[in-house]
Amino acid sequence: MSDRITAPRSARLALAAIALLCLSSPVIASELVMFERPGCGWCARFNAEIAPIYAKTDEGRGLPLRRVDLTQPLPADLAGIDPGAFTPTFVVIDQGLEIGRIRGYPGDAFFFGLLGRIMNATSGASARS
Repeated sequence: MSDRITAPRSARLALAAIALLCLSSPVIASELVMFERPGCGWCARFNAEIAPIYAKTDEGRGLPLRRVDLTQPLPADLAGIDPGAFTPTFVVIDQGLEIGRIRGYPGDAFFFGLLGRIMNATSGASARS
């Protein structure tokens, strides 16, 4: 009878330990970082045309949008990423490394195509546009 009690208890303890380990370890996920600044007209256009639907798209589910205001200090985890001189600049980051970027906002007709090109890039080279 004690084996039946011990096995489920040890399984629960093992699951709890795994969950705790996962929560305490930093997780570096893929994301789309949008570098922006107040007063940016192209940022406002992106906000009107793409931002309301982005999270509902396949791209948005695969690369959640993270906004970074360039009038504020860069977050520590982006210290190695050059935000560029122009806003908006969109940078695809995977495992803490830049894998591609879109400089400026090309309009709703081209944004998803350019982002898809970065996402589908199979070479190790960075995709830039």
